[in-house]
Amino acid sequence: MGVIKARDALVRNRVRLITHIRSVSKTCGYRIPKCSTGSFSKRAPEHIPKELKDSIEPLILTVDHLTIKIKELNRQIRKLCEKYPETHKLLQVPGVGPVTALAYVLTIDDPYRFPKSRQLGAYIGLTPKRDQSGKCDKQLRISKAGNSYLRALLVSCGHYIIGPFGPDSDLRKYGVSIAARGGKNAKKRAAVAVARKIAVLLHQLWVGEKPYNPFYKSAAVCTA
Repeated sequence: MGVIKARDALVRNRVRLITHIRSVSKTCGYRIPKCSTGSFSKRAPEHIPKELKDSIEPLILTVDHLTIKIKELNRQIRKLCEKYPETHKLLQVPGVGPVTALAYVLTIDDPYRFPKSRQLGAYIGLTPKRDQSGKCDKQLRISKAGNSYLRALLVSCGHYIIGPFGPDSDLRKYGVSIAARGGKNAKKRAAVAVARKIAVLLHQLWVGEKPYNPFYKSAAVCTA
């Protein structure tokens, strides 16, 4: 878990630096075009104003150095996944990468201590709180219990699945249907709901023998 936490620390620091560079440039009337985090250190220099180069170039070099170190840790994490063959079952789900799969396996440790897969949603803190009083039964925000880092990784997976690059699947249809209801933070709620489904699905794949079927819900209805 140490390698995963080290990677998280580097990623967070890289995000802070990039945000700072963009913010400072913007205050001087310059805007750095959108680009991937990994390519930022290559694309940003040509958009930095002359009066800011002396102060921002060292930060860009640091971002580049952090990117190199993050890639090195990514390679270490992929190697660690080889030591935990159960991660290969979890990697079948689009959006779930080596970092999420390994963090899930190390956090859960023993999947058989959960009699029901649905318990994983509550364990990771992805289930909504309830406010019950008489006939009133309000659904509040998620409990945020358990491992916050794993929860954030799963929510990130949820955002990917309902995003423009997410492949068609029952998970995507479920998330898109929630986002389509509209309202404040609709996409965020949809991503959390999908993350809860992913937490349950990963446990089922881990303890089961069947391969991942992106249309598992549809298949269950057909066989019923």
